[in-house]
Order: sequence, then C-alpha cells, then structure tokens
Amino acid sequence: MSLEIRIAASTDAEAACNVLRRSIKECCELDHKNDPAILDAWLGNKTPQMVANWFSSPTNYSLVALSEGVVVGVALLTGAGKLALCYLLPEVRRQGIGKALLTKMEEQACGWGVKALQLHSTASGKDFFAQRGYTDAGKVRSPYGVETVFFWKQLDEDATCPNAPKRKKFCNCNTA
Repeated sequence: MSLEIRIAASTDAEAACNVLRRSIKECCELDHKNDPAILDAWLGNKTPQMVANWFSSPTNYSLVALSEGVVVGVALLTGAGKLALCYLLPEVRRQGIGKALLTKMEEQACGWGVKALQLHSTASGKDFFAQRGYTDAGKVRSPYGVETVFFWKQLDEDATCPNAPKRKKFCNCNTA
C-alpha cells in the first residue's frame, strides 16, 4: 500500500465527502444506531460544496490521505486547536492511516503554537484517541443528537512538539 498525506484541495472535496459520509454511516453505528433523524442531521452538512468551503477556509488546516491515488482519509484542524474531522473509509481502518493523519495534525498545531488539541470523539473513535494520549474529559451531546466524548491533549510538553519551548518550573526555594 502506498500512502500519501497531503494538504486537501477543493478538487478533493467530493472524494473527501464520500469518506466522511461512508465513515459516519458504516463505522459509527454505535453512535447513530441507524436512526434516520440522527443520520440526516449528522450528514446534513457533509456535502462536496461544504467540504470545499472547509478546505478553502484560511483558518483551517485540512489533509487528505491517499492510498494508490484514492482519497481514503480526511482530517481538519481549526486555528483554535480543535480537531474537527478525522475520518477514514471503513476498509482502510487499522492500517496506520488515522494515526498518520493525527500525527500530522498534531505537528501543525505545534507549529501554530497551540498548547492543547481538543476534539469531540464518537464512541467508535474513543479508543483510538485514548490510545494516543488524549484525555477523556467527559461526555457532550452534539448538535445532531449523538453523545460524544470530549478529549484533549497537551502538546507543548509532548514529544509531538520537539521544538516547542519548554516551560520553566516554578521553584520557591531559597538559593543564597
């Protein structure tokens, strides 16, 4: 398998939209429970035009993962340090592609000086983020009716930001 991860272009929007829609429908059944109302709400803004708008926003950093030239994954980081998207086609899960996308997103956040990355995970993705050092901060209901898990990860002291300035620890000792 040849894997390429690159910045998403507006021409990737249709393929990326397909990744989002298939991943949500096929991989997130624990979350939507095949409820048509929840699926309609969740998928409502997952259109090629909307995805193209997300990709073109100057405050977002968007990546696509390609295998054999086909878009198989998509991730989006906001300038505020929120991982808004990290989705894969069902057939490429557990091949390291999600981990590669997440690593690139963490590197970008570090480059922007973001101190902590945050995200809302589905039940389906919960273990993935927990295994990568993200802290479970509790459940939050999404606008489309799915209970998500709020995760965060400190970046400035993590190995993901090797060039980040180290914070000085406060010492209240007398050095005479």
